[in-house]
Amino acid sequence: MISQFFVLSQRGDNIVFRDYRGDVQKGSAEIFFRKVKFWKEDGETEAPPVFNVDGVNYFHVKVVGLLFVATTRANISPSLVLELLQRIARVTKDYLGILNEDSIRKNFVLVYELLDEVIDFGYVQTTSTEVLKSCVFNEPIMIDAAHMPPLGPAALFMQGNKRMPGTAVTKSVVANEPGGRRREEIFVDIIEKISLTFSSSGYILTSEIDGTIQMKSYLSGNPEIRLALNEDLNIGRGGRSAYDYGGSSGSGAVILDDCNFHESVHLDSFDVDRTLTLVPPDGEFPVMNYRMTQEFKPPFRINTLIEEAGSLKAEVILKVRAEFPQNITANTVVVQMPVPKYTSRVSFELESGAVGQVTDFKEPNKKIEWGLKKIVGGSEHTLRAKLTFAHESHGNITKEAGPVSMTFTIPMYNCSRLQVKYLQIAKKSKTYNPYRWVRYVTQANSYVARI
Repeated sequence: MISQFFVLSQRGDNIVFRDYRGDVQKGSAEIFFRKVKFWKEDGETEAPPVFNVDGVNYFHVKVVGLLFVATTRANISPSLVLELLQRIARVTKDYLGILNEDSIRKNFVLVYELLDEVIDFGYVQTTSTEVLKSCVFNEPIMIDAAHMPPLGPAALFMQGNKRMPGTAVTKSVVANEPGGRRREEIFVDIIEKISLTFSSSGYILTSEIDGTIQMKSYLSGNPEIRLALNEDLNIGRGGRSAYDYGGSSGSGAVILDDCNFHESVHLDSFDVDRTLTLVPPDGEFPVMNYRMTQEFKPPFRINTLIEEAGSLKAEVILKVRAEFPQNITANTVVVQMPVPKYTSRVSFELESGAVGQVTDFKEPNKKIEWGLKKIVGGSEHTLRAKLTFAHESHGNITKEAGPVSMTFTIPMYNCSRLQVKYLQIAKKSKTYNPYRWVRYVTQANSYVARI
């Protein structure tokens, strides 16, 4: 049972506010924002998703720069409320097409109507886009995505000659195209977040993939869909080697540790031919979530060398090598490395001909940051950083620096080799041939190399 729900902008402006029970003071949004903005407890600089102030529990998630917040005085499950906030954000995006401050302000009547159907007197009723379609009657005011900076997954798939349509993730599930017609299409995204730790000698210590197959359907009449995965897909190790890995398109069985499916998925033929049958509900939903701890080929190798250059100076050499094919390009790559606390100044030297690379020394956190706009498969990039210390080091500099961490996004590539072999849609007529879009993306969850 929640008392209030509100959405704040990055500036702390109240975009949406709904008080369900009246047992929490009206100024809670201001109290929350000040607490989050100036958080300095337990040595942390960022507020946790759940905290308590004067007997009020605050829960929040950050979605595309917006803060979705719930308050309550009751002792309820934090995971329940955080999941609710994520689902409210997803339902709002399903209806508005684009989730940002401008779209919410222009559609505030629709947003409040959604909130009244999702939550009644603080109790959750439904977060299903399919169910809400029979209760919500306002039409969304569409925002032109062409004049907006790319946000989130929409910017990930503009690669190669076959560009994804601009409306891929910016369409409402209820609004029609200009002219009153609705374009028949379906989107399937295989999104993988990888966690990997390298030892100081370059060996893989831990590796894990958390993946999901997301689907968003704009098919009228909700036809039945058959989605086929790799025929050699195995659930559980089954006695196979955990070190039989290859490239994204290489051969060899795909071995998942475990997986779960959406309630709409029928698994009648899954054990026979690895085919999923479903009637997709409206809106975006996860068809399948899976986890894999089998060792896989890492997309990047990181090499770090620290050399002392006198009592008050040292040089750091960072090398990043892309291990994926040349036709793949990684975007928004950021490499970070903590340096000794007594580092006072850092000067950087990039490789000759470097384009789209930026460097920075985050002095408050004592970290060096190296940003690369894109990295083409098979390429190698080097950064030299010269450190100047405030006083002489009395220990091993290597032990006081690192580890090196990395974030990145790689469109049209997945490490697990899980693939959608075909996407079959039940035909309503001979001329019925909707558009099908299948996309892959790999992101770093925790990509760390020890020094």
